[in-house]
Amino acid sequence: MQPYLATLKEARYITGDVKVLSVEINDPVAREAFKYAPGQFAFVSAFGVGESAVTFVSVPHRPGPLEFAIRRVGTVSAALHELDVGATLGVRGPYGNRFPLEDYRGKDILIIGGGIGMAPLRPVINYLLDHHDQYGNLTIINGARSPQDLAFAEEFETWAKAPRTRLELTVDRGDDVWKGRVALVPAVVEELKPSPANCVTITCGPPIMIRFVLQSLKKLGFADSQIVTTLEAKMKCGIGKCARCNVGEKYVCQDGPVFTFDQIATFLEGF
Repeated sequence: MQPYLATLKEARYITGDVKVLSVEINDPVAREAFKYAPGQFAFVSAFGVGESAVTFVSVPHRPGPLEFAIRRVGTVSAALHELDVGATLGVRGPYGNRFPLEDYRGKDILIIGGGIGMAPLRPVINYLLDHHDQYGNLTIINGARSPQDLAFAEEFETWAKAPRTRLELTVDRGDDVWKGRVALVPAVVEELKPSPANCVTITCGPPIMIRFVLQSLKKLGFADSQIVTTLEAKMKCGIGKCARCNVGEKYVCQDGPVFTFDQIATFLEGF
């Protein structure tokens, strides 16, 4: 429960309200022992203000600091946004389960993200690109409210040029500069008609997007066991003691945040 002291090495905006913090744990022994995987999260704290549960957006097999994408939505996130490079902050974790990427080897992967929902998907994408010979085709559908809200735009060219990879961008509303697709994410799914044969789809985004994406995938023949998502919840402890993140009989911090839809279908409507 005690956070590691860490130093903010870099901070950069990737959208108007989302900032990526690059963080290094100060103690070299603790830094070396800190192991995490795509899908897991940590509590990042601004001392004197509070802490917030945040997904890792870095990948552990690449050298470098831990990275977290933080959207400015409240007191803690605002305080984290305002930290200067060199500031001390806290990192507590890692917590939660992970994407079982080893189970997806040999399969096609369909990534569907919306807005800040691309944060937990970014390490999955980069892991798959770094191990592309172990997987089939990769399709990435990334949507946002506007062109300015598309997260991780600086990586789009790398993703699009990767072997057997297709990147499809879409926005709800275009502008005078945007030349790409203007459509809601579920409509793009139905337009592209991905095949469910030997395919796993991983989706994350606003609940309303996920609801309609699920309907679109079901129309295309995807089974609930082929659809993987992450759930967000108000978490305070990370160890299943505060009961803030229970969904039905499950605790998101322990049983999740990664679930297949057949694991959560019975109580998803109440989430």
